[in-house]
Amino acid sequence: MHRPAALQRIIDVYFQETSRTKTVKAGTQVLKQDGFNDRLYWVKSGELSGYLNAEKNELTAKVFSVEPGMFFGVHSFFAQTQQASTTVIAEKDSVLAWIDLTIPAVDVATFGSLREQFMPVMVHELAQRQMLTGLQAIEKEKALQKLYAAEQMTTLGQLAAGIAHELNNAVGVLSSKTEIVQGAICQFLEENKPNASPFIDLGICEGQSSTSAQVRQRAKELLLQYPQLSRDQARQLARALPQGEVPAYWFDNIDEALQYWDVGRDLHDMRIAAKHAANIVRSVKQLGGSDQDHQSDVDVNDTIHKSLALLQSNLRRVNVILRPAVLPTITASSTELVQVWVNIIKNACDAMEQTDEPKIEIITRYSKNRLMITISNNGPMIDEVTRRKIFQPNFTTKKGGLSFGLGLGLSIVQRIVHSYGGTIALKSDEDKTKFRIKLPIV
Repeated sequence: MHRPAALQRIIDVYFQETSRTKTVKAGTQVLKQDGFNDRLYWVKSGELSGYLNAEKNELTAKVFSVEPGMFFGVHSFFAQTQQASTTVIAEKDSVLAWIDLTIPAVDVATFGSLREQFMPVMVHELAQRQMLTGLQAIEKEKALQKLYAAEQMTTLGQLAAGIAHELNNAVGVLSSKTEIVQGAICQFLEENKPNASPFIDLGICEGQSSTSAQVRQRAKELLLQYPQLSRDQARQLARALPQGEVPAYWFDNIDEALQYWDVGRDLHDMRIAAKHAANIVRSVKQLGGSDQDHQSDVDVNDTIHKSLALLQSNLRRVNVILRPAVLPTITASSTELVQVWVNIIKNACDAMEQTDEPKIEIITRYSKNRLMITISNNGPMIDEVTRRKIFQPNFTTKKGGLSFGLGLGLSIVQRIVHSYGGTIALKSDEDKTKFRIKLPIV
């Protein structure tokens, strides 16, 4: 250990006398708070701690530690109060050297009085105590931050549980009434308009799986193949029949056929949305510690398609590019994964409100026993300060209007991804903002 020359001289001159050296066992009380002390101790080896007792509340706190090369008893020795300010106990077997008030100064003519010679000791001690106080303050702040985070999540969990409970009944009514309405409409059409059944059944069973870009391309093809169609009819037919030949019976009354398909599609979406909403309520309970049921054959690509279908209204002006790879199925909750993609894609749509040609690109890959899903958009860059806070449960950039936020979406996304042993990362520059999710194959 490197010491200033003046301090090293003090140690060499005053603390090498074997008659003023002793060994103490671990647990030995060397000094007692408010007890008599006329010695200045130097630690040759071992470790000791100083404890301060507050009589009013009977609390005892560790206020300092002394290790080899350090001093204790400084206050009572130099202030000559001969009263220890703390209780000092050996944490390990230790070897101590000391001087007392009877020890004369050595070489006064050159180095001055004992107080003058020991000034480096006092300065060194003050520096050590100041450093220890700073470190203790840092540790205290870390502990407080953990405590605040724990309290925050506890409160958030309680709020989430309360919200989930309130929403559950409403979502249950929506789900059951949707089934009733669907059954009533189908029965009515079977009895009064049997020709409508194929169209409404297709809408109910299949819904719309095509993205906006796929619909535009399919509509162009249909206009070339069936010139009798208007542009609106071609677009709607592209949604209903994303591929293959159009059966002749569709053209018996194309407007009516598309209208019935549209009703069926809406019922399909209502059923999915009601089921999804019910499961999202259960997902929100994660903030309170609830679990989700997992299935062993979840197709991640399929969950992305479901997310896009649920976000049709948000994606009307967005060019969605989906580049899926062939992926193995995983053990997961389909609803949780849908929630992950919905939150990320919805946030991207909100961010691109002022973007001239908004675009979202979704890529899935499989490599090294992991799935990698990247969702990028060409909206404005997210600054570094926001990136650091974006997964915090109380952070939101949505301040008003219909896009206000509670700051829970990406926090829940991160928690879901981490619950699968996965990772989520965010990168953003002037060209694009990208979320990258990696999920292990379990």
